[in-house]
Amino acid sequence: MMKHVTPDVLTAERGSEEAVISELERTGTPASAITEQRIPADTPRRLRRPPKELGQIVLVLQGGGALGAYQVGAYQALHEAGIEPDWVIGTSIGAINASLIAGNAPEDRMERLQEFWRRMQHSPWMEALGAWPLMGPLACNLMTVAQGIPAFFRPNTPAFLGVNVPLGPDAAAYYDTTPLVRTLTDLVDFDRINDRETRLTVGAANVRTSEMRYFDSRDMNLDVRHVMASGALPPAFPAVRIDGDLYWDGGILSNTPVEAVFDDNPRKNSVIFAVHIWNPQGSEPDTIWQVISRQKDIQYSSRAVSHIARQKQIHRLRHVIAELVRRLPEREQKTEAVRELASYGCLTRMHVVRLLAPPLDGDDHTKDIDFSPRGIRKRWEAGYADTSRVLEMAPWSGEFDPVEGFILHEARPGVMMTAG
Repeated sequence: MMKHVTPDVLTAERGSEEAVISELERTGTPASAITEQRIPADTPRRLRRPPKELGQIVLVLQGGGALGAYQVGAYQALHEAGIEPDWVIGTSIGAINASLIAGNAPEDRMERLQEFWRRMQHSPWMEALGAWPLMGPLACNLMTVAQGIPAFFRPNTPAFLGVNVPLGPDAAAYYDTTPLVRTLTDLVDFDRINDRETRLTVGAANVRTSEMRYFDSRDMNLDVRHVMASGALPPAFPAVRIDGDLYWDGGILSNTPVEAVFDDNPRKNSVIFAVHIWNPQGSEPDTIWQVISRQKDIQYSSRAVSHIARQKQIHRLRHVIAELVRRLPEREQKTEAVRELASYGCLTRMHVVRLLAPPLDGDDHTKDIDFSPRGIRKRWEAGYADTSRVLEMAPWSGEFDPVEGFILHEARPGVMMTAG
């Protein structure tokens, strides 16, 4: 069992807060509508569930390899508060964690998540190697690259003979992910997923058309191929063929699959826990090593702030349309032209709680392959602590503008900002 923690409250970075506020203001949210709450260090641990009238509970999980341990800590806090998602959406490692949640009974989910991440951990001798000062973590990550992880991936030897060696479209990658197929088959009950008790959606990129495809258990039966496709990050992992088409990791197109909720039809009132594991904000790099690290953060955070701000603006317009139609005379409301216009309106309300994983000391561009027990434990504990603080504050319980259909709660260490 992972240790339960409540670390000291940290001070939020002003630069990060200002960037979020600036983006929201730019897309129509006035500063007066943005509130900030600081969490006292002695806040009692009183976890509060969103009331049922706020709608479905949705858990959205980014891709990011070993960084996905943060997501498991976040889920653990929800689970202990008695909050189980109605819908789980993920890309890459987020799709794997999502399948472990949706593919098991609530009482078995933590055990299966723990078992999966136990199998992902480095061996004890590699952990000892990683503890060496300075060069230890680098050597450990190099061993992962060279040898793989027994329950996840192993080297595809022919790929190392040269970049022009023909391998076939289903095997053109540096690693073979057959071990992960066995791991997921062992730990995920796909029959349960297809019973649709908990909705599962995983995102993948069509190799031929470059279009994003969301495989959704509401609309089709899912199996291990769909989860594997969502995590098939090139050129490391091979594409996965489904119904004649090849698919790669959805993260190369949209690593933050929250759009699947916003574009769902029909839309529903929702409380959405969006767990982000890449940092959209960061300092200016001054070495090549730092440049590579910052580039990955920017690439895989997927313009999350601007994307959410734009959806907030669109959803507000839907509410405005619905309100304008309501103000028309009843005779006008019944005309065909007005009914067509009214179809663009929507009175659903979405509370989006955005959790952002903090960086660990010593993080660099290899952090997504840091499968050391220490790295997994630290990220898991951070996700647990951050989500527990959010549940203590219950930001969705405030008073909000009735025309506002999209309310963003930005959770950072020690701070909760709400724009609504």
